[in-house]
Amino acid sequence: MAHHIDIQHTAKLARLKLTEQEAVKYEAQLAKVLDYMETLEGHDLSGVELTAHAMPIYDVWREDVSVEGLDRAEALANAPRKTAGQFLISRVVE
Repeated sequence: MAHHIDIQHTAKLARLKLTEQEAVKYEAQLAKVLDYMETLEGHDLSGVELTAHAMPIYDVWREDVSVEGLDRAEALANAPRKTAGQFLISRVVE
C-alpha cells in the first residue's frame, strides 16, 4: 500500500533542511519502511516473547576490590605539562 508522507513537515519536526532531491529520496525510503511495517503487522506474533535485544544481555559484576593506585610522581610521569605536582592544562572557560 502506498503511503503519503509529508516529508517536509517531518523534516521540520526533526529540524532538518532537505533539498528537493533529498526530500524525494527520503520520502520514497520512508514509504518503503512503512510498507514493510504493514507487512509485519500481518503476522501472528501472539506466541513470541517480547525482547529488547536480539541476544540476552546480563550484567556482569566483578568483585569491588581496593587496589593500590599510582603515587603522584608516577601519575605525572608522562604528563606533557605539569606544575606544582599537578597536571597543567589549557584554560577551557574564559
